[in-house]
Amino acid sequence: MKIGDLAKAGGVSVETVRFYQRRGLLAEPPRGAGVRRYGEADVERLRSIRAAQTAGFSLEEIAVLLGLDQNDRATARALAEARIAAIDEKIATLKTMRAALKALATDCAKGGEGPCPILAAFSLPAQADPARQPARTRRG
Repeated sequence: MKIGDLAKAGGVSVETVRFYQRRGLLAEPPRGAGVRRYGEADVERLRSIRAAQTAGFSLEEIAVLLGLDQNDRATARALAEARIAAIDEKIATLKTMRAALKALATDCAKGGEGPCPILAAFSLPAQADPARQPARTRRG
């Protein structure tokens, strides 16, 4: 199959296939009659890369995973555990962000006088009156 067919079978763009080839994740087969031909093994490798990305692995980690012996459970497990720890950190950060935004939204919903708590928290100035804005000059 041609590169376009490989990309379609793997659910990616042709440019993504080429990117993976430049990164050394996918082999670039020799040209046969001017066209590179890919096989089912290439489709499976492409799908493996996509599945690992979906699990949160970086391209560098995916390169390591692809290079492992099928029986190297210790290294694969260590990579997975490191990825799980990174995901847990992100979850904790997201929970903190959510709680802060929820508190700001609650304060904002209370109404009252003064500036909006959300805008004040981010030091976002209120919209200025357009009539008070200095006229912009065009440079030519």
